[in-house]
This record gives sequence, structure tokens and C-alpha cells, in this order.
Amino acid sequence: MAKLFGIAFSQTSLYFLFRLARFFMSIAPKHSRAVFQKLERDLVKLSSKSQAESVHRFRTGTRRLQILLGDLSPKLDRSEKKLLKLLGRIRKRAGKVRDLDVQSTALRSLKIPREPRRKTQLVNHLIELRRQQEKKLRKEVDQATVREICKRLRRAGKRFHPESSRDPLAVARAMLDRLDRSGEPLTEAVLHQYRILSKRARYAAEFSTASNEAAEFIAELKRIQDALGDWHDWLTLTQTAIKHLGEVRESPLVAELHNVTGAKYRHAVAVLSRTRSKLKTDFEHSAGRPIAEPVKPVRDAASAA
Repeated sequence: MAKLFGIAFSQTSLYFLFRLARFFMSIAPKHSRAVFQKLERDLVKLSSKSQAESVHRFRTGTRRLQILLGDLSPKLDRSEKKLLKLLGRIRKRAGKVRDLDVQSTALRSLKIPREPRRKTQLVNHLIELRRQQEKKLRKEVDQATVREICKRLRRAGKRFHPESSRDPLAVARAMLDRLDRSGEPLTEAVLHQYRILSKRARYAAEFSTASNEAAEFIAELKRIQDALGDWHDWLTLTQTAIKHLGEVRESPLVAELHNVTGAKYRHAVAVLSRTRSKLKTDFEHSAGRPIAEPVKPVRDAASAA
């Protein structure tokens, strides 16, 4: 009996050691170190000209650094916390510019023969809103702030040790696991949470070393992110149009935007349902369920976007 107990104990110990080892697997060193240098370049470009692409690249770069330091690293020091705080303030301001860029792109793609004047009016309104937000963004990226952030980025890059980081795939799966286990119906609020968490999970998974498992997982996350992001873009545009043009009964253009947003919502629900089921099946067939720290719930979807 004692011998059998010893064997069982040994197998259990090995199982948990395997799971713990997976959780602390190192990430791809070259990719992780490049984040610091790339974000510094993107910040400098953003400070000189706030073009749509430079705004987008800065925001995604900031998100990746946040995942790298905040979710994959064991501990943040005071300088890194300050760095993320400075970048977060600029990212939120850049997010307002980015939202208007994607709204303008969506609106221009809408083919509606009725109310061409209203469409032109809304396009011009978005351009003006963007000009106002870009002006506020430029105040956030003054020379002194850019110099301080660049200095902190270089310091954080030198201090960062990929070998001590958590396993990116384990962390990425944990980000979605809480929502997957909640069993909540796919309401708009839940879709907003999935939109944000799938983005964070994808950024985390992209730090993993190349493998078929990682590639398939990232591809599934991208499907979710694209569908939910497309729906959110049209939803935001519809909300802006309502504020500027009035409700459905007052504008056929707003009515059409409601129709498009509804179709995007149904497509997003279908993609999420299908992909979530596949991710769950793949996860259950993987070698053990990895240990992961709890993921903080998203309290403010707008600020986390």
C-alpha cells in the first residue's frame, strides 16, 4: 500500500511540476526585446505627426509592452510602473483619435444613395472631432515627456529578462478562461469584454516561441478580434451619428447604420460562439491545464480599448 501511495504521489508531483514549468517557460527573447525599441520609434513618430498609422502603431505597441511587463513579468519596479502610467495616459488620448479614424473609414465604405448630404455632413463632423482630439494628443507628447519615456524605455529594456517570464500561452488562455467558465449569454457587455480580452490574449500569445499550437491559437484569437472589432467600430459610428443627426426616425442614414451594426453584431456572436467552442476543445486536449494567476476583470470597456 505504501509503495502504491508513493507511486501515486510521485506521478501527482510530476504532473504539477510539469504544469508549473509550463507556466514559467521563457518567452521569445528577440521578439520581447524588440518591443522596447519599436515603441520608442513609434512614440517619436507620433510626437512629430499624428497620422492614422502612427497612432495605431503606438497604441498596439503600448498594449504589447503593458502585457510584457504587467502580465508576463514576475514583478514591476517603480520605474516600470511610472513608464506604464505615462504611456497609458497618452494611449487613452491616442485611442480617441484612433476611434475617429476607424469611424471615418467605416462611414466612407458605406454605400447609401439616400441622404448623401447627411453623409457628407457626418464625414466633416468626424474630421473636425479628429482635429480637436489630435490637438489634445499633441499636448500629451511634448518633448520633455517623450524624452522621459524614451529614457525609461531603454532602462526597462536593459532590465528585462525573458528567461524569468511566464509562459505566454498559459497566460493568454487564462485571460479568456474566466469568461469561458462564466456561462454568461453573449450580450453586448460580454462581447465588449471578449473584445478587450481577446486582444490582450493575442498580444500575450504572440510572445511565445514559434509552434503549431501557438500559431493556431493566435489565428483563432485574431478571428474573434476581427469580428468583435468590426462590430465595435460600427457601433461607435452609429452612436456618433445619433448624437449628431438624431435617432432613426429622423435620418435614413442612422437607420442604415443601425442595420449594418445589427448585422455585424450577429456575425460577431456567431464567430465568437464557434471559435470559443473550438478553443475550449483544443485546450482540453492540450497537455494539462496550465496554472495561471487570476486576470483582473475589465471594469471600463471604453478605457481599456
